[in-house]
Amino acid sequence: MNRGFNRDPRFENNPNKRDETKLDRKTTGKILKRLFGYVMKEWPLFICALILTFLSNQLSLLGPRFSGEAIDAIAAEGGVQFDLVWENVTRMLICYACSAVAAYFLAILMIRLSQRIVYKMRKQLFEKLTSLPVNYFDTHATGDIISRISYDVDTVNASLSHDLVQVMTSVYTVVGSLIFMWQISKPMILVFVITVPISIIFTRYRSKKVRPLTRKRSRMLGELNGYAEEMISGCRTIQGYHREEEIGKRFDKKNEEAMDAYYNAEFYGAALGPSVNFINNLSISLVMIFGGILYMYSQSGIVKEASIFFITLGGIAKFVQYSRKFAGPINEFANILHEFQSAFSAAERVFRVIDEGPETPDSTDAKALPTVSGKVELKNVTFGYTPEKTILKNVSVCAKPGKTIAIVGPTGAGKTTIINLLMRFYDVNDGAIYVDGHEIRDIKRNSLRHAYTMVLQDTWLFHGTIYDNIVYGKENATFEEVKAAAKAARIDSYIERLPDGYNTILSDEGVNISKGQRQLITIARAILSDSPMLIMDEATSNVDSRTEIKIQEALNELMASRTCFIIAHRLSTIQNADTILVLQNGEITEQGNHEELMRKGGFYSTLYNSQFT
Repeated sequence: MNRGFNRDPRFENNPNKRDETKLDRKTTGKILKRLFGYVMKEWPLFICALILTFLSNQLSLLGPRFSGEAIDAIAAEGGVQFDLVWENVTRMLICYACSAVAAYFLAILMIRLSQRIVYKMRKQLFEKLTSLPVNYFDTHATGDIISRISYDVDTVNASLSHDLVQVMTSVYTVVGSLIFMWQISKPMILVFVITVPISIIFTRYRSKKVRPLTRKRSRMLGELNGYAEEMISGCRTIQGYHREEEIGKRFDKKNEEAMDAYYNAEFYGAALGPSVNFINNLSISLVMIFGGILYMYSQSGIVKEASIFFITLGGIAKFVQYSRKFAGPINEFANILHEFQSAFSAAERVFRVIDEGPETPDSTDAKALPTVSGKVELKNVTFGYTPEKTILKNVSVCAKPGKTIAIVGPTGAGKTTIINLLMRFYDVNDGAIYVDGHEIRDIKRNSLRHAYTMVLQDTWLFHGTIYDNIVYGKENATFEEVKAAAKAARIDSYIERLPDGYNTILSDEGVNISKGQRQLITIARAILSDSPMLIMDEATSNVDSRTEIKIQEALNELMASRTCFIIAHRLSTIQNADTILVLQNGEITEQGNHEELMRKGGFYSTLYNSQFT
């Protein structure tokens, strides 16, 4: 779960956020080029697919030729030539049977090809997500991100596995049919000089109308997924405040908007196929009328056999079949053009994530931290998430090795922001932060973050055993070390009472155990880690007071040799801190230990007394 930034107003008018409602011809071309790049990485399969496409369609195109010759053998002047009839019928059946077999293997091959491409695309997308800076997840809904990984990638998969075959087949069939029709009757091709341009013009006009609708559909589905994920994660709060009806109404509204967007995209896209089909049927009707006239003139002797206008009954039959093969792919292409629009829209959403800029790269002279003693300094640090609003104002802090710094203050004062800057999730706008005298922008991020262990209020556990979740803090730890960490966190007795002990499977985010137990497991994970510095953000907020005392004892031992930063609202947990910082409106207004601040009688004293009176 994000820490509240998804709906933060400071990100609402992000000037760097790109408009995802536009998909012009130039963008479409780039997307097509990138998708083809994925295809060419699997070029052996693609070459095999081209060969099978050629074989299947060539055999299919030979069928009408043998069919027409069989008809001419039936209508021969000397009577029916049965040998020629059966010979051509047999050839026709063999061609269609072999074409079907080749098409079957082509379909299997394309499924395999598309799966490999989608696997690489989804892998690349997920790897990119794991390397994106924190501010990306602060400004994008989790559900929308998941929608891109699942729905959008699946849409691309469907297009590659089916539509790409259709396009290759259509191109070959159209060209092949045109060649055969040219050999049969050149004058009859004039019909398509009129109807084909009409189909092309109408298809281009309609696709321009459909393109923004498919973009809107993907965007609205992403927003719906984001809202659903947010509401499901907060179902306890919703039920606790009896807001089920209100949340249901909001979901209905978003669901209706998504449904309308989906309907409009499908309706206007689906109308394209029947319209083009009508034009193609009209062209076939004209072909039959024109062919019938030429046939009558050919039979009457007006048109001589050597003339280009001469045609036989079998010739008409062949031409009509080829004209159907010629017009059919055009109609199919009009239908799959709508699917391509959806695929391009989905691919563009995926590529937007893949093309997102990573964290600001480490400087060329950045170095790994040597042995860390744990001295941390903030010197005149000023920071704001947006230029319009400054969160921290000229903050200076010095934490000596092994000392504990507690940060208190009202909500929105900038406590969590300090943690974000220490971990370098964000870089300061002004001033500098030092670790052991090294400015953190001159330190490699991995080295800096390995120097810290974090225990947050929002626990994160993954699907796996309790042992796996604890050992996550130190992958090469032994079972004895894991057990010792659990014992220090006061969770070992609970784990051992479970039927499977440390091998107990935790469901996603550990929802099958209590929130306090989840917190204890994360604390055990932190104890196991040997990082020299520790960050705790309300680490004991989810446990009862008795357990908190026991945990605090373990944490005191843990913090004894580490530089610690603690954010706390329950002031009883920080009384032993070496330094307590009182943060108000982004500025440090008070600083000292517990006794010193109590004697001052300032904001800290008032806050402390309010919790115990």
